[in-house]
Amino acid sequence: MDTFAFILHPLEIRDVARKFGFARKLPDRWLEALFRRAPALKVSEITGVRSVLGNEVKGWFVACPLTARQMLELPEPYVMRKIIQAARKAEELGAKIVGLGAFTSVVGDAGITVAKAVNIAVTTGNSYTVATALQGVEYAAKLLGKELRGSTVAVLGASGSIGKACARIMARQGHDVTLVARRRAPLEEVAELIQAESGTRPRVETDIDKALREADVVIAVTSAVDAIVDGRSLKTGAIVCDVARPRNVAKAIAEIRDDVFIFEGGVVAPPGNVQFNFDFGFPPGTSYACMAETMALALEGRFENFSLGRDLEVEKIDEITRIAEKHGFRLAGLRSFERAVTPEYVERVLKAVAAKNGDRRTISLAPARVDTP
Repeated sequence: MDTFAFILHPLEIRDVARKFGFARKLPDRWLEALFRRAPALKVSEITGVRSVLGNEVKGWFVACPLTARQMLELPEPYVMRKIIQAARKAEELGAKIVGLGAFTSVVGDAGITVAKAVNIAVTTGNSYTVATALQGVEYAAKLLGKELRGSTVAVLGASGSIGKACARIMARQGHDVTLVARRRAPLEEVAELIQAESGTRPRVETDIDKALREADVVIAVTSAVDAIVDGRSLKTGAIVCDVARPRNVAKAIAEIRDDVFIFEGGVVAPPGNVQFNFDFGFPPGTSYACMAETMALALEGRFENFSLGRDLEVEKIDEITRIAEKHGFRLAGLRSFERAVTPEYVERVLKAVAAKNGDRRTISLAPARVDTP
């Protein structure tokens, strides 16, 4: 049986309590200091990943003992050593490919250094993350009862590799795309490329607030260290997909703008009776898209470096989408601030949008199912 592993880490130190009950009794700073000194460790064994074609793989969750904050604040060489230690733990367990989860794919050069340090294949999962995020835009519109045809899609960071890939795919699908970044010249180059590919020329905008005020859909993929979308300029009813890490969208928006739909990517249902044997905040049998990419490559027998570095190729996004569909992976919902989107969240947005638009009718989500795109 072929094998894989996936590296995860606590987003915040309280997440450690999911695995270690004693952690609930310690102050956060003490627990952070203690946990960062721990070695990489196997968290659980993953079973039941079975392709619709019949082949099966097994894997492991391996923990890198640093929080998201520590990964961004501690010296990069130290953080890279911890990530490489986790990848070597995956190799020791017998994995043939390892996926880099959450901020382990953000630090440094997005997996290239890790791949050079181990003798197994490495992927960040970014290609399938982008694919499911774009699929998620369509699904979010369906949940909100919106028609995307004729809507304006603003891609923030469209001159970067991931943003350019997103813009090219959205334009290929016939959406009305606005390219947004600080400098106009690189955006014009992307606009020319998209015009040559799709026959339509996207708009170019360097004023982010203006772009946000006009956008029905926002895809945020800039490399900014701090959040650049604070919510003030967003249209009521806007769908905001934040693919960037660190986040482009301030978490506080969820508290002050309940009339916009914010999500970061897709929740994926892998094929088979999948048992992760660890609670990472998703409904049972579902995973992050980056996890799904790792599993899909293992099922395909593609034990090679796949999504590495910061130059994301449209061809890779298309390829992993085909591989995932071939083996039976499907979008099973969305996630918002690293948690699965619930029917209650969708209903809250619908009611807030109705109120802002002067519609006082009662909104009901009775027929809607967040887990079935």
